[in-house]
Amino acid sequence: MQTFYSCFSLLLLPDVDAAITLTQIPPVETVSTGQQVVLKCNIQRYDVNFVNWYKQVPGGVPQYVLSFHHYDSSLYFGTGFSSDRFNSKSTSDIDYQFIIKQAEAGDSAFYFCQTWDDSAAEAVSQ
Repeated sequence: MQTFYSCFSLLLLPDVDAAITLTQIPPVETVSTGQQVVLKCNIQRYDVNFVNWYKQVPGGVPQYVLSFHHYDSSLYFGTGFSSDRFNSKSTSDIDYQFIIKQAEAGDSAFYFCQTWDDSAAEAVSQ
């Protein structure tokens, strides 16, 4: 059975030239049940803020999955999500990964990253 994953392309930017743009890859990820999934998010500029990940089933509201902080590798989970199956890490101060350790059918959804842009005083998502 195939499970489908996609990064939700929602970009919220204020009318400020210096606002950061988040880049999320891959745009669509297809894996089999039981496989590991790795989604990547580049935040363009490090502002010492958490990077948050959300899950949204089509027609539903976004669910907060987890927050990760690069500086001290802090990891916080939303209700119903835990380190048993979900993780996040950074490969640099601007490159983040969201990891589903063993994909299940119920994981099929849109996933997006979000952080705070200090220069624009706005939340930005991708």
